[in-house]
Amino acid sequence: MSAGPKAPADPAGRRVLSAALLASAPAEVLDFLLPLWAGSTLGAGAFVVGALIAFEAVLSLIVRPLAGELADRFDQRRVAAAGAGLYALSFAGYALADSPVTAFVAAGLGGAGGALFWVALRAWTGQRAQDGDGTSAYGKLLSAEGQGAFAGYLVAFSVLERGGYPLLFWLGGAACSVAAGLLLRGPRQDPARAAAERRERRGAAERRLLPLMVVSAVTAAAEAGLWMLLLLRLQTDLGLSPNEIALVFAPGFVVFVLLPAHAHRLTDRLGRTPAMVASFAASALFAAGLAVVSTPPAIAVLWTVAAACFAAQIPVEQATVAAASGGRIGRAMGLYESARLAGVVVGPLVMGLLYEEAGWVAACVAAAATSALGALVVPYAVRSLGLARERKESGPRAGDVGERGEGTDMDTDMDTDMDTEAARPSAESVLGPKAHARKERRDWYLHTAAFALGQLILWALDSSWLVWQITDGGVPDGERGPLVWVGRIWLTVWVVDTLWSWSYTVWPREKKPKSSA
Repeated sequence: MSAGPKAPADPAGRRVLSAALLASAPAEVLDFLLPLWAGSTLGAGAFVVGALIAFEAVLSLIVRPLAGELADRFDQRRVAAAGAGLYALSFAGYALADSPVTAFVAAGLGGAGGALFWVALRAWTGQRAQDGDGTSAYGKLLSAEGQGAFAGYLVAFSVLERGGYPLLFWLGGAACSVAAGLLLRGPRQDPARAAAERRERRGAAERRLLPLMVVSAVTAAAEAGLWMLLLLRLQTDLGLSPNEIALVFAPGFVVFVLLPAHAHRLTDRLGRTPAMVASFAASALFAAGLAVVSTPPAIAVLWTVAAACFAAQIPVEQATVAAASGGRIGRAMGLYESARLAGVVVGPLVMGLLYEEAGWVAACVAAAATSALGALVVPYAVRSLGLARERKESGPRAGDVGERGEGTDMDTDMDTDMDTEAARPSAESVLGPKAHARKERRDWYLHTAAFALGQLILWALDSSWLVWQITDGGVPDGERGPLVWVGRIWLTVWVVDTLWSWSYTVWPREKKPKSSA
Protein backbone atom coordinates (compact mmCIF):
# COMPACT_ATOMS: atom_id res chain seq x y z
CA MET A 1 0.00 0.00 0.00
CA SER A 2 1.64 3.20 -1.16
CA ALA A 3 2.05 6.13 1.17
CA GLY A 4 2.08 8.55 -1.72
CA PRO A 5 4.47 9.50 -4.52
CA LYS A 6 8.10 9.85 -3.58
CA ALA A 7 10.51 12.48 -4.77
CA PRO A 8 13.07 11.07 -7.21
CA ALA A 9 16.33 10.14 -5.54
CA ASP A 10 19.51 11.91 -6.58
CA PRO A 11 22.41 10.46 -4.58
CA ALA A 12 25.00 12.10 -6.85
CA GLY A 13 23.47 15.52 -6.24
CA ARG A 14 23.42 14.96 -2.49
CA ARG A 15 27.08 13.92 -2.50
CA VAL A 16 28.06 17.00 -4.50
CA LEU A 17 26.23 19.32 -2.11
CA SER A 18 27.80 17.56 0.88
CA ALA A 19 31.25 17.90 -0.66
CA ALA A 20 30.65 21.62 -1.27
CA LEU A 21 29.61 22.06 2.36
CA LEU A 22 32.61 20.15 3.73
CA ALA A 23 35.20 21.94 1.60
CA SER A 24 33.76 25.44 1.96
CA ALA A 25 33.89 25.25 5.77
CA PRO A 26 37.71 25.18 6.15
CA ALA A 27 38.30 27.25 3.01
CA GLU A 28 36.24 30.19 4.28
CA VAL A 29 37.84 30.01 7.71
CA LEU A 30 41.32 29.95 6.17
CA ASP A 31 40.66 33.18 4.25
CA PHE A 32 39.94 34.85 7.60
CA LEU A 33 42.67 33.25 9.72
CA LEU A 34 45.60 33.03 7.29
CA PRO A 35 46.99 36.52 8.00
CA LEU A 36 46.61 35.98 11.76
CA TRP A 37 48.34 32.58 11.59
CA ALA A 38 51.22 33.82 9.42
CA GLY A 39 51.84 36.75 11.73
CA SER A 40 51.65 34.87 15.03
CA THR A 41 53.11 31.45 14.14
CA LEU A 42 55.66 32.30 11.46
CA GLY A 43 56.42 35.80 12.69
CA ALA A 44 55.86 37.10 9.16
CA GLY A 45 55.67 40.81 8.51
CA ALA A 46 52.99 42.64 6.58
CA PHE A 47 54.81 42.29 3.27
CA VAL A 48 55.26 38.51 3.59
CA VAL A 49 51.64 38.07 4.68
CA GLY A 50 50.42 40.11 1.73
CA ALA A 51 52.66 38.17 -0.64
CA LEU A 52 51.35 34.86 0.74
CA ILE A 53 47.73 35.86 0.16
CA ALA A 54 48.50 37.27 -3.27
CA PHE A 55 50.40 34.13 -4.30
CA GLU A 56 47.43 31.91 -3.51
CA ALA A 57 45.02 34.22 -5.32
CA VAL A 58 47.19 34.65 -8.43
CA LEU A 59 47.87 30.91 -8.74
CA SER A 60 44.15 30.20 -8.38
CA LEU A 61 43.50 32.80 -11.08
CA ILE A 62 45.98 31.14 -13.44
CA VAL A 63 44.67 27.61 -12.85
CA ARG A 64 40.97 28.43 -13.27
CA PRO A 65 40.91 28.38 -17.12
CA LEU A 66 42.84 25.08 -17.05
CA ALA A 67 40.33 23.72 -14.53
CA GLY A 68 37.54 24.61 -16.94
CA GLU A 69 39.23 22.72 -19.78
CA LEU A 70 39.71 19.66 -17.58
CA ALA A 71 36.07 19.82 -16.49
CA ASP A 72 34.99 19.72 -20.14
CA ARG A 73 37.24 16.77 -20.99
CA PHE A 74 36.91 14.55 -17.91
CA ASP A 75 34.37 13.61 -15.27
CA GLN A 76 33.76 16.87 -13.39
CA ARG A 77 33.35 15.09 -10.06
CA ARG A 78 36.79 13.48 -10.46
CA VAL A 79 38.32 16.85 -11.29
CA ALA A 80 36.65 18.36 -8.23
CA ALA A 81 37.90 15.43 -6.13
CA ALA A 82 41.44 16.19 -7.27
CA GLY A 83 40.91 19.78 -6.16
CA ALA A 84 39.64 18.64 -2.78
CA GLY A 85 42.73 16.42 -2.45
CA LEU A 86 44.99 19.41 -3.12
CA TYR A 87 42.98 21.36 -0.57
CA ALA A 88 43.67 18.61 1.99
CA LEU A 89 47.41 18.65 1.21
CA SER A 90 47.39 22.43 1.55
CA PHE A 91 45.91 22.25 5.06
CA ALA A 92 48.44 19.58 6.01
CA GLY A 93 51.17 21.91 4.78
CA TYR A 94 49.88 24.75 6.95
CA ALA A 95 49.69 22.41 9.96
CA LEU A 96 53.35 21.37 9.49
CA ALA A 97 54.73 24.71 8.31
CA ASP A 98 57.61 26.15 10.29
CA SER A 99 58.90 28.62 7.70
CA PRO A 100 57.52 30.97 5.04
CA VAL A 101 58.74 28.63 2.29
CA THR A 102 56.50 25.79 3.49
CA ALA A 103 53.62 28.24 3.86
CA PHE A 104 54.03 29.37 0.25
CA VAL A 105 53.95 25.74 -0.94
CA ALA A 106 50.75 25.18 1.06
CA ALA A 107 49.25 28.36 -0.36
CA GLY A 108 50.07 27.24 -3.90
CA LEU A 109 48.41 23.87 -3.35
CA GLY A 110 45.36 25.60 -1.91
CA GLY A 111 45.08 28.04 -4.79
CA ALA A 112 45.27 25.28 -7.41
CA GLY A 113 42.96 23.02 -5.41
CA GLY A 114 40.33 25.70 -5.00
CA ALA A 115 40.34 26.41 -8.72
CA LEU A 116 39.89 22.75 -9.65
CA PHE A 117 37.26 22.13 -6.99
CA TRP A 118 34.91 25.05 -7.50
CA VAL A 119 35.13 25.34 -11.29
CA ALA A 120 34.48 21.61 -11.71
CA LEU A 121 31.56 21.59 -9.25
CA ARG A 122 29.92 24.54 -10.97
CA ALA A 123 30.49 22.95 -14.37
CA TRP A 124 28.89 19.71 -13.11
CA THR A 125 25.94 21.68 -11.78
CA GLY A 126 25.48 23.42 -15.11
CA GLN A 127 25.83 20.17 -17.03
CA ARG A 128 23.12 18.49 -14.94
CA ALA A 129 20.83 21.51 -15.29
CA GLN A 130 21.13 21.93 -19.07
CA ASP A 131 17.58 20.61 -19.56
CA GLY A 132 16.27 21.80 -16.21
CA ASP A 133 16.35 24.71 -13.81
CA GLY A 134 19.90 26.07 -13.66
CA THR A 135 19.07 28.93 -11.31
CA SER A 136 17.59 26.58 -8.73
CA ALA A 137 20.55 24.17 -8.98
CA TYR A 138 23.13 26.94 -8.56
CA GLY A 139 21.09 28.38 -5.71
CA LYS A 140 21.28 25.06 -3.86
CA LEU A 141 25.03 24.89 -4.43
CA LEU A 142 25.48 28.45 -3.13
CA SER A 143 23.33 27.64 -0.10
CA ALA A 144 25.49 24.58 0.65
CA GLU A 145 28.61 26.76 0.48
CA GLY A 146 27.07 29.22 2.93
CA GLN A 147 26.05 26.47 5.32
CA GLY A 148 29.61 25.15 5.23
CA ALA A 149 31.05 28.56 6.00
CA PHE A 150 28.67 28.97 8.94
CA ALA A 151 29.58 25.56 10.37
CA GLY A 152 33.26 26.22 9.75
CA TYR A 153 33.30 29.39 11.80
CA LEU A 154 31.42 27.75 14.67
CA VAL A 155 33.95 24.92 14.83
CA ALA A 156 36.97 27.15 14.26
CA PHE A 157 36.40 29.51 17.15
CA SER A 158 35.95 26.56 19.49
CA VAL A 159 38.92 24.51 18.28
CA LEU A 160 41.30 27.44 17.93
CA GLU A 161 41.03 28.35 21.60
CA ARG A 162 41.77 24.81 22.78
CA GLY A 163 43.89 23.13 20.12
CA GLY A 164 45.53 26.01 18.31
CA TYR A 165 46.13 26.40 14.59
CA PRO A 166 47.64 22.92 13.90
CA LEU A 167 44.54 21.06 15.11
CA LEU A 168 42.30 23.41 13.15
CA PHE A 169 44.31 22.85 9.97
CA TRP A 170 44.28 19.06 10.42
CA LEU A 171 40.50 19.14 10.82
CA GLY A 172 40.26 21.20 7.65
CA GLY A 173 42.36 18.68 5.78
CA ALA A 174 40.19 15.83 7.06
CA ALA A 175 37.01 17.60 5.91
CA CYS A 176 38.47 18.10 2.42
CA SER A 177 39.55 14.44 2.31
CA VAL A 178 35.98 13.35 3.09
CA ALA A 179 34.74 15.70 0.36
CA ALA A 180 37.13 14.07 -2.13
CA GLY A 181 35.88 10.62 -1.10
CA LEU A 182 32.27 11.63 -1.65
CA LEU A 183 33.03 12.93 -5.12
CA LEU A 184 34.87 9.77 -6.14
CA ARG A 185 31.83 7.61 -5.41
CA GLY A 186 29.51 6.64 -8.24
CA PRO A 187 30.11 5.69 -11.88
CA ARG A 188 32.34 7.74 -14.13
CA GLN A 189 30.76 10.12 -16.60
CA ASP A 190 32.02 11.49 -19.89
CA PRO A 191 30.95 15.13 -20.18
CA ALA A 192 32.72 15.51 -23.52
CA ARG A 193 30.61 12.81 -25.16
CA ALA A 194 27.40 13.86 -23.39
CA ALA A 195 27.62 17.47 -24.61
CA ALA A 196 29.32 16.90 -27.96
CA GLU A 197 26.19 17.56 -29.99
CA ARG A 198 25.63 20.91 -28.25
CA ARG A 199 29.16 22.28 -28.55
CA GLU A 200 29.92 25.32 -30.62
CA ARG A 201 33.13 26.26 -32.33
CA ARG A 202 35.86 27.19 -29.83
CA GLY A 203 35.89 30.89 -29.06
CA ALA A 204 32.32 31.68 -30.15
CA ALA A 205 30.80 31.47 -26.65
CA GLU A 206 33.76 33.28 -25.10
CA ARG A 207 33.26 36.29 -27.37
CA ARG A 208 29.58 36.46 -26.46
CA LEU A 209 30.39 36.14 -22.75
CA LEU A 210 33.06 38.87 -22.75
CA PRO A 211 30.73 41.80 -21.87
CA LEU A 212 29.21 39.86 -18.97
CA MET A 213 32.69 38.86 -17.77
CA VAL A 214 33.77 42.50 -17.74
CA VAL A 215 30.66 43.55 -15.80
CA SER A 216 31.23 40.75 -13.27
CA ALA A 217 34.92 41.60 -12.81
CA VAL A 218 34.40 45.34 -12.35
CA THR A 219 31.47 45.04 -9.97
CA ALA A 220 33.24 42.29 -7.98
CA ALA A 221 36.21 44.64 -7.60
CA ALA A 222 34.02 47.41 -6.20
CA GLU A 223 32.19 45.05 -3.84
CA ALA A 224 35.39 43.43 -2.52
CA GLY A 225 37.07 46.78 -2.00
CA LEU A 226 34.10 48.27 -0.20
CA TRP A 227 33.78 45.15 1.98
CA MET A 228 37.41 45.48 3.10
CA LEU A 229 36.99 49.18 3.88
CA LEU A 230 33.76 48.53 5.79
CA LEU A 231 35.51 46.01 8.04
CA LEU A 232 38.30 48.49 8.74
CA ARG A 233 35.79 51.27 9.43
CA LEU A 234 33.81 49.18 11.90
CA GLN A 235 37.00 48.19 13.71
CA THR A 236 38.91 51.48 13.74
CA ASP A 237 36.43 54.35 13.36
CA LEU A 238 33.55 52.79 15.32
CA GLY A 239 35.73 50.77 17.72
CA LEU A 240 33.75 47.53 17.46
CA SER A 241 35.18 44.22 18.68
CA PRO A 242 35.29 41.16 16.37
CA ASN A 243 32.17 39.74 18.07
CA GLU A 244 30.32 43.02 17.63
CA ILE A 245 31.35 43.15 13.97
CA ALA A 246 30.07 39.61 13.55
CA LEU A 247 26.70 40.67 14.97
CA VAL A 248 26.46 43.49 12.43
CA PHE A 249 26.90 41.06 9.57
CA ALA A 250 25.04 38.10 11.10
CA PRO A 251 21.51 38.93 9.78
CA GLY A 252 22.80 39.40 6.25
CA PHE A 253 24.86 36.23 6.46
CA VAL A 254 21.83 34.20 7.55
CA VAL A 255 19.86 35.62 4.62
CA PHE A 256 22.71 34.80 2.24
CA VAL A 257 22.80 31.20 3.48
CA LEU A 258 19.07 30.51 3.43
CA LEU A 259 17.76 32.52 0.49
CA PRO A 260 19.63 31.17 -2.60
CA ALA A 261 17.76 27.86 -2.61
CA HIS A 262 14.40 29.69 -2.72
CA ALA A 263 15.17 32.87 -4.66
CA HIS A 264 14.72 31.13 -8.01
CA ARG A 265 10.94 31.23 -7.46
CA LEU A 266 11.11 35.00 -7.82
CA THR A 267 13.97 35.34 -10.30
CA ASP A 268 12.35 32.85 -12.68
CA ARG A 269 9.29 35.09 -12.80
CA LEU A 270 11.32 38.27 -13.27
CA GLY A 271 13.78 36.85 -15.80
CA ARG A 272 17.57 36.87 -15.74
CA THR A 273 18.05 40.48 -16.85
CA PRO A 274 15.68 42.16 -14.33
CA ALA A 275 17.09 39.99 -11.54
CA MET A 276 20.66 41.08 -12.24
CA VAL A 277 19.70 44.72 -12.77
CA ALA A 278 17.87 44.74 -9.42
CA SER A 279 20.89 43.22 -7.68
CA PHE A 280 23.33 45.75 -9.09
CA ALA A 281 20.94 48.59 -8.24
CA ALA A 282 20.70 47.29 -4.66
CA SER A 283 24.51 47.18 -4.48
CA ALA A 284 24.60 50.81 -5.59
CA LEU A 285 22.08 51.79 -2.91
CA PHE A 286 24.04 49.81 -0.31
CA ALA A 287 27.28 51.60 -1.16
CA ALA A 288 25.59 55.02 -1.30
CA GLY A 289 23.82 54.35 1.98
CA LEU A 290 27.11 53.59 3.72
CA ALA A 291 28.28 57.08 2.83
CA VAL A 292 25.51 58.67 4.91
CA VAL A 293 24.87 56.20 7.78
CA SER A 294 27.33 55.28 10.48
CA THR A 295 25.44 53.37 13.19
CA PRO A 296 25.87 49.57 13.36
CA PRO A 297 22.09 48.84 13.22
CA ALA A 298 21.70 50.91 10.05
CA ILE A 299 24.69 49.19 8.47
CA ALA A 300 23.23 45.80 9.43
CA VAL A 301 19.93 46.66 7.69
CA LEU A 302 21.68 47.85 4.54
CA TRP A 303 23.88 44.77 4.44
CA THR A 304 20.92 42.41 4.92
CA VAL A 305 19.11 43.92 1.93
CA ALA A 306 22.27 43.75 -0.17
CA ALA A 307 22.91 40.13 0.88
CA ALA A 308 19.41 39.16 -0.20
CA CYS A 309 20.06 40.63 -3.65
CA PHE A 310 23.45 38.91 -3.92
CA ALA A 311 21.82 35.59 -2.97
CA ALA A 312 19.41 36.03 -5.86
CA GLN A 313 21.93 37.41 -8.35
CA ILE A 314 24.82 34.95 -8.12
CA PRO A 315 22.84 31.80 -9.07
CA VAL A 316 21.19 33.69 -11.95
CA GLU A 317 24.58 34.89 -13.17
CA GLN A 318 26.12 31.43 -12.99
CA ALA A 319 23.12 29.80 -14.69
CA THR A 320 23.35 32.43 -17.45
CA VAL A 321 27.03 31.66 -18.03
CA ALA A 322 26.26 27.93 -18.19
CA ALA A 323 23.38 28.48 -20.63
CA ALA A 324 25.56 30.61 -22.92
CA SER A 325 28.60 28.30 -22.79
CA GLY A 326 27.92 26.65 -26.13
CA GLY A 327 28.32 23.20 -24.59
CA ARG A 328 31.70 24.07 -23.01
CA ILE A 329 30.43 24.76 -19.52
CA GLY A 330 33.74 24.07 -17.80
CA ARG A 331 35.65 26.53 -19.96
CA ALA A 332 32.97 29.22 -19.61
CA MET A 333 32.76 28.74 -15.86
CA GLY A 334 36.55 28.85 -15.54
CA LEU A 335 36.68 32.18 -17.37
CA TYR A 336 33.80 33.54 -15.31
CA GLU A 337 35.48 32.51 -12.05
CA SER A 338 38.74 34.05 -13.25
CA ALA A 339 37.00 37.34 -14.05
CA ARG A 340 35.42 37.58 -10.61
CA LEU A 341 38.62 36.57 -8.83
CA ALA A 342 40.59 39.16 -10.78
CA GLY A 343 38.15 41.77 -9.55
CA VAL A 344 38.45 40.53 -5.96
CA VAL A 345 42.26 40.75 -6.16
CA VAL A 346 42.40 44.21 -7.73
CA GLY A 347 39.43 45.82 -5.97
CA PRO A 348 40.87 46.14 -2.44
CA LEU A 349 44.07 47.68 -3.83
CA VAL A 350 42.25 50.32 -5.87
CA MET A 351 39.63 51.09 -3.24
CA GLY A 352 42.25 51.21 -0.51
CA LEU A 353 44.26 53.79 -2.47
CA LEU A 354 41.12 55.84 -3.14
CA TYR A 355 40.21 55.71 0.55
CA GLU A 356 43.64 56.96 1.61
CA GLU A 357 43.61 59.78 -0.94
CA ALA A 358 39.97 60.95 -0.87
CA GLY A 359 38.32 59.42 2.20
CA TRP A 360 35.41 57.16 3.07
CA VAL A 361 32.61 59.03 1.27
CA ALA A 362 34.56 59.09 -2.00
CA ALA A 363 35.15 55.33 -1.79
CA CYS A 364 31.44 54.69 -1.19
CA VAL A 365 30.43 56.96 -4.08
CA ALA A 366 32.90 55.20 -6.40
CA ALA A 367 31.55 51.78 -5.43
CA ALA A 368 27.96 52.98 -5.88
CA ALA A 369 28.76 54.44 -9.31
CA THR A 370 30.41 51.18 -10.38
CA SER A 371 27.38 49.11 -9.37
CA ALA A 372 25.00 51.58 -11.02
CA LEU A 373 27.06 51.32 -14.22
CA GLY A 374 26.77 47.54 -13.96
CA ALA A 375 22.98 47.85 -13.73
CA LEU A 376 22.97 49.93 -16.92
CA VAL A 377 25.33 47.70 -18.89
CA VAL A 378 24.11 44.23 -17.87
CA PRO A 379 21.02 44.28 -20.18
CA TYR A 380 23.35 44.74 -23.16
CA ALA A 381 25.68 42.04 -21.81
CA VAL A 382 22.81 39.57 -21.53
CA ARG A 383 21.38 40.46 -24.96
CA SER A 384 24.78 39.84 -26.53
CA LEU A 385 24.61 36.22 -25.33
CA GLY A 386 21.82 35.49 -27.79
CA LEU A 387 19.88 33.30 -25.38
CA ALA A 388 16.30 32.31 -26.03
CA ARG A 389 13.66 34.31 -24.22
CA GLU A 390 12.93 32.81 -20.83
CA ARG A 391 9.53 31.28 -20.10
CA LYS A 392 8.29 32.84 -16.90
CA GLU A 393 6.70 30.32 -14.60
CA SER A 394 3.46 31.09 -12.78
CA GLY A 395 2.82 27.79 -11.05
CA PRO A 396 4.67 25.01 -9.25
CA ARG A 397 7.52 23.37 -11.16
CA ALA A 398 8.42 19.73 -11.48
CA GLY A 399 11.74 20.45 -9.79
CA ASP A 400 9.87 21.43 -6.63
CA VAL A 401 8.41 17.93 -6.05
CA GLY A 402 8.58 16.86 -2.46
CA GLU A 403 10.59 19.80 -1.19
CA ARG A 404 9.90 21.82 1.93
CA GLY A 405 13.30 23.44 2.42
CA GLU A 406 14.79 23.18 -1.06
CA GLY A 407 18.57 23.22 -0.91
CA THR A 408 18.80 23.84 2.81
CA ASP A 409 18.55 20.09 3.40
CA MET A 410 21.19 17.89 1.92
CA ASP A 411 18.69 15.26 0.75
CA THR A 412 16.96 17.46 -1.85
CA ASP A 413 17.56 16.92 -5.55
CA MET A 414 20.37 18.75 -7.26
CA ASP A 415 18.28 18.75 -10.37
CA THR A 416 15.56 16.68 -12.08
CA ASP A 417 15.25 14.95 -15.41
CA MET A 418 12.89 17.48 -16.91
CA ASP A 419 11.73 15.27 -19.77
CA THR A 420 10.65 12.54 -17.36
CA GLU A 421 9.05 15.00 -14.98
CA ALA A 422 7.10 16.70 -17.76
CA ALA A 423 5.56 13.38 -18.68
CA ARG A 424 4.33 12.72 -15.14
CA PRO A 425 0.81 13.69 -14.11
CA SER A 426 0.29 16.81 -12.04
CA ALA A 427 -0.79 14.65 -9.09
CA GLU A 428 2.91 14.12 -8.34
CA SER A 429 3.05 17.75 -7.25
CA VAL A 430 1.45 16.49 -4.02
CA LEU A 431 3.49 14.66 -1.39
CA GLY A 432 1.37 12.08 0.44
CA PRO A 433 0.63 12.52 4.18
CA LYS A 434 2.79 9.65 5.40
CA ALA A 435 5.66 10.48 3.05
CA HIS A 436 5.49 14.11 4.13
CA ALA A 437 5.53 13.13 7.80
CA ARG A 438 8.60 10.96 7.21
CA LYS A 439 10.36 13.82 5.44
CA GLU A 440 9.55 16.25 8.25
CA ARG A 441 10.94 13.81 10.83
CA ARG A 442 14.09 13.24 8.76
CA ASP A 443 14.62 16.98 8.45
CA TRP A 444 14.08 17.40 12.19
CA TYR A 445 16.75 14.80 12.96
CA LEU A 446 19.25 16.77 10.84
CA HIS A 447 18.26 20.09 12.43
CA THR A 448 18.52 18.59 15.93
CA ALA A 449 21.97 17.17 15.24
CA ALA A 450 23.14 20.61 14.10
CA PHE A 451 21.51 22.21 17.14
CA ALA A 452 23.20 19.74 19.52
CA LEU A 453 26.58 20.34 17.90
CA GLY A 454 26.11 24.08 18.14
CA GLN A 455 25.11 23.92 21.79
CA LEU A 456 28.17 21.76 22.50
CA ILE A 457 30.39 24.38 20.91
CA LEU A 458 28.67 27.19 22.82
CA TRP A 459 29.08 25.22 26.06
CA ALA A 460 32.79 24.83 25.34
CA LEU A 461 32.95 28.62 24.95
CA ASP A 462 30.98 29.20 28.20
CA SER A 463 28.32 30.90 26.09
CA SER A 464 25.41 28.45 26.10
CA TRP A 465 22.25 30.13 27.43
CA LEU A 466 20.63 26.70 27.79
CA VAL A 467 23.46 25.27 29.90
CA TRP A 468 23.56 28.37 32.12
CA GLN A 469 19.82 28.09 32.70
CA ILE A 470 20.05 24.39 33.61
CA THR A 471 23.13 24.61 35.86
CA ASP A 472 22.90 28.07 37.43
CA GLY A 473 19.30 29.07 36.83
CA GLY A 474 20.39 32.08 34.78
CA VAL A 475 23.23 33.71 32.92
CA PRO A 476 25.65 35.75 35.08
CA ASP A 477 25.95 39.39 34.09
CA GLY A 478 29.60 38.96 33.19
CA GLU A 479 28.78 36.19 30.72
CA ARG A 480 26.11 38.00 28.70
CA GLY A 481 27.65 38.27 25.25
CA PRO A 482 26.52 38.00 21.62
CA LEU A 483 27.01 34.22 21.51
CA VAL A 484 24.63 33.79 24.48
CA TRP A 485 22.05 35.83 22.57
CA VAL A 486 22.56 33.73 19.41
CA GLY A 487 22.17 30.50 21.43
CA ARG A 488 18.91 31.68 22.96
CA ILE A 489 17.43 32.58 19.57
CA TRP A 490 18.61 29.25 18.16
CA LEU A 491 16.86 27.41 21.01
CA THR A 492 13.61 29.24 20.22
CA VAL A 493 13.89 28.35 16.54
CA TRP A 494 14.57 24.70 17.40
CA VAL A 495 11.51 24.50 19.68
CA VAL A 496 9.26 25.96 16.95
CA ASP A 497 10.78 23.60 14.38
CA THR A 498 10.18 20.63 16.70
CA LEU A 499 6.51 21.47 17.19
CA TRP A 500 5.96 22.07 13.49
CA SER A 501 7.85 18.99 12.26
CA TRP A 502 6.23 16.52 14.63
CA SER A 503 2.78 17.96 14.03
CA TYR A 504 2.80 16.08 10.73
CA THR A 505 3.22 12.81 12.65
CA VAL A 506 0.36 13.62 15.04
CA TRP A 507 -1.82 15.10 12.30
CA PRO A 508 -0.70 13.67 8.91
CA ARG A 509 -1.47 15.93 5.98
CA GLU A 510 -0.22 16.15 2.45
CA LYS A 511 1.92 18.89 0.99
CA LYS A 512 -0.18 20.65 -1.59
CA PRO A 513 1.19 22.68 -4.50
CA LYS A 514 0.98 26.42 -4.23
CA SER A 515 -1.82 28.06 -6.14
CA SER A 516 -0.79 29.95 -9.23
CA ALA A 517 -3.59 32.44 -8.72
